[in-house]
Amino acid sequence: MAKICKIYDVLIIGAGAAGLFLAANLRVKSVAVPEKNATPGKKILASGGGRCNVTNRRIDTSNYLGDANFVTNILKNLDFKDVLKFFGELKFNEQKQNQFFCESGAKDVLGVLLKRARQSGAQIFCGVCVKGARKILADENGEILDASLAKEAKFDSKNLQDFKSEQTELFEVLAENGDKFYARNLVVASGGLSYKKLGASGIGYEIAQSFGTSVTTPAPALVGFTVQKDEFWFKNLSGVCFPAEISVACANKNAANRESNMPRKFAGDILFTHKGISGPAVLNASLFWQKGLIAINFCPNFNIETAQKSKKQLSTVLPLPRRFTLEFLRAAGLSDKPYGEYKADEAAKISRLFAYEFAPAGTFGFERAEVTKGGVDTDALDANCCHKDTRGLYFIGEVLNVTGMLGGYNLHFAFACAANLAKRLNAE
Repeated sequence: MAKICKIYDVLIIGAGAAGLFLAANLRVKSVAVPEKNATPGKKILASGGGRCNVTNRRIDTSNYLGDANFVTNILKNLDFKDVLKFFGELKFNEQKQNQFFCESGAKDVLGVLLKRARQSGAQIFCGVCVKGARKILADENGEILDASLAKEAKFDSKNLQDFKSEQTELFEVLAENGDKFYARNLVVASGGLSYKKLGASGIGYEIAQSFGTSVTTPAPALVGFTVQKDEFWFKNLSGVCFPAEISVACANKNAANRESNMPRKFAGDILFTHKGISGPAVLNASLFWQKGLIAINFCPNFNIETAQKSKKQLSTVLPLPRRFTLEFLRAAGLSDKPYGEYKADEAAKISRLFAYEFAPAGTFGFERAEVTKGGVDTDALDANCCHKDTRGLYFIGEVLNVTGMLGGYNLHFAFACAANLAKRLNAE
């Protein structure tokens, strides 16, 4: 006997930032949210060091890697004030780089999302790992027309009548445990590959490819760099942290203008680790790095003339941790002494402090990356994230080939995608 199945108006794969914000803003009859993890919003809980930086006062397309026109169209309908209003029952502090952190922590941010999603009638199914999705047809009697599935399911006739069609197109979503979900609209909000311990999955990329959409190879982003042999001295400085400036070539073929393709500079703290180098400035640089050289100015606010005039040892004059300066000198084969006592060739080595070029060996990988760059090709989507060739199919959030810098930009983009789509689906 055929199993009686329910048809949802909207099925959202993934109970993360994008999926929950969409569910919270939908006003349709029925919404299902299958989530791989045993609990929803795990990555939200980890964001901002547990304080969840939900948005940024300076939201702008220049803060993102991806197609500039697409990003602009997504961002223009959601201001940072809109995000703060949505979470109006919580208090946020505006801190460094114009980020808004939740005073009571990420747990309360997730709590608001879940409460609002459930108030909208969304059903969240945790522990459901999606395996694949496809489009099927059902007739006016609720029978699936695909011969291979003819005996597997029958839809409730009243449920089917809502779609007002003799032959109704539906999405069938298959879970690894054999369960099946059916919906008129399918939204893929499954995220990227970063932080696998938080349930990261590549299912969104697989679904996109199954519908004929290309996927830019995913790579770790907002992540530290490992180093090659010449920079092994970095590892001896594990735990040392100070402000610096990093320059990286930015060849963004989707950029809106030439300036976006120029080398970019990122100011902020750098942190030496046992694996290489990390810290906010490094993480932002990693978003735009595509192999090859980067350059670090270890003393961005220091004039070498100050050292030239001083009789003190270099490690005392430089505004750097002494441990760093001594290790830098040791790696360069130099002793610590007044700058005026260095020969010309030695002074040339010291000048590298202001433009230390090197090619990272790679990154710390997906396990340490905060986000994933690459993903579903946005050329295949319209301004509402709808697949141009498949009616009712949508991709939102980190699964897309759009990635933001540190500072609340990625959460804001996820919310913006969801807000745009909610308006469209609510209007249908």
